Amino acid sequence: MIAAVVVTFSAPTEVLDRCLRALCDDGGIDRLVVVDTGGAAAIAADLAAWVELIATENRGYGAAANIGFEAVEGASAIALLNDDVVVGPGWVTPLVAALAPDDVGAVQPALLGLDGDVASLGVEFDRFGAGHDIGDGAPLPADRSAREIDVFTGGAVLFDAEFLRSTGGFDERLFLYYEDVDLAHRGRRLGWRYLVIPASTVEHRRGATTGKQRDETRFLQERNRLWNAYRFGSAATIGRATWLSVRRLRHEPVDVHRRALLAGVRGAPRRLIERGRARFASNASTGPGTARKVT
Repeated sequence: MIAAVVVTFSAPTEVLDRCLRALCDDGGIDRLVVVDTGGAAAIAADLAAWVELIATENRGYGAAANIGFEAVEGASAIALLNDDVVVGPGWVTPLVAALAPDDVGAVQPALLGLDGDVASLGVEFDRFGAGHDIGDGAPLPADRSAREIDVFTGGAVLFDAEFLRSTGGFDERLFLYYEDVDLAHRGRRLGWRYLVIPASTVEHRRGATTGKQRDETRFLQERNRLWNAYRFGSAATIGRATWLSVRRLRHEPVDVHRRALLAGVRGAPRRLIERGRARFASNASTGPGTARKVT
């Protein structure tokens, strides 16, 4: 069974409706669940028989996704989608096929902007530990073959169910931003690989839900960038990531940057402890790639 989980908070009714109709019209999904954290989701009457709605308090994107994963227990693969995406025709078929190797834990389509150019072909990092979408603004490559990526984007991704079981899903402490980065890093430590499949396309209207909450968005992005650096980055990356946050204290909104820096540094000991524990567990295991699909 192939399931899809759509997380929504405060998207306009027409945005969520476009997302759900595209999924239902395509027909590649056996079960469709919407996890509503804002209490505003409305499912059209003609879609009600196909869509399961779960209303919950807002504990962040990762927590909502985990609730959705639990709801579709028994699925062999689970797609996670933002409410502001519209899947292309036949989008899921090449993704399911790409999950076949027993060490591939997640595959993502090419996310495209409204102009048809690339919004994301995965995530890469700069020297300050900040994540950036690969290919952002470039034309969709002519070569649509699968390619390996280090980190997938959580806006549209298909997970193997065993990958989610082995990693425990998203770290809910992050609330929003970098939760996909954290999950990808933890999965790679267990030996999982990730692919982007440009033959599958999804339209993404970025910021349709969070764009109006600028200060909170900036705080979470900055704090979580630091947490990610402390948990997974090199010593040099940790130093540069922290120094960038210090430099940002010279710019507005100063209060937001200060809160993010303090929260990031306060969380450093926990991330470093978790980093050490993960390294110890990896050394004590039988070797890399021990987490594999159960057949």
